[in-house]
Amino acid sequence: MAVRPPDSSPGAASKVGRVEVLADRGESRGAVLDVVDRVSEMCFGLFMALTFVGAVSSASGGAGASRTMLHAALGCNLAWGLVDAVMYLVRTIAGRGQRLTLAMAIKHASDRPTGIRLIRDALPPGMKALVADAELDAIRARLAAAGLPARPRLYWADLRGAVHIFCIVVLSTFPVALPFVLMSDVPSALLVSRVLTLGMLFFGGAALGHYAGFGAMPAGLGMTALGVALTIAIIALGG
Repeated sequence: MAVRPPDSSPGAASKVGRVEVLADRGESRGAVLDVVDRVSEMCFGLFMALTFVGAVSSASGGAGASRTMLHAALGCNLAWGLVDAVMYLVRTIAGRGQRLTLAMAIKHASDRPTGIRLIRDALPPGMKALVADAELDAIRARLAAAGLPARPRLYWADLRGAVHIFCIVVLSTFPVALPFVLMSDVPSALLVSRVLTLGMLFFGGAALGHYAGFGAMPAGLGMTALGVALTIAIIALGG
């Protein structure tokens, strides 16, 4: 629930405020996206390209079909990569604004019980019974002493995160599109493209399962099954 202050904190900021500024700068040098973000964006790009290529394949034919499929996959993910990157920035600034509003309400609460109640209400349901009022009061006191920004803002790390999302979504197109570059027979290229996509979905799901702690193999197979179900739906719809 920590709120990032601006990088240029005023000289009168408290020690807590200065620590938060340093933590923000440290975070900007670390990983911009975690494993869940990276795998989710990769799967998003794969599913988008898979569905779009399947839809275009039903309407394409002739000598230029492979080029059409390639352009369709790349164009689809360029557009959706841009949309996803922009929406990442929107989600970031909106979430930061919500946390800042909460921090301001706690900081200017009329009394200690009100501030503690605001913090407790913001906790996930499973944590509310695990934290005592004394611990929440310590958080309230630190927020009351911290220097808070007047409004939420984006940082260079957020822009880097948006660029990373765009690149992941676009680059995930290439395993789907590459067979149409190397193979002249469209049905064979489409089959190879779908197999490569399912393979990437398996490894993405396995990485996600390993990170989350519920097993790489089950998660990989589950993600692959989702890809198979989607592919069957595409074929059934004429793709």
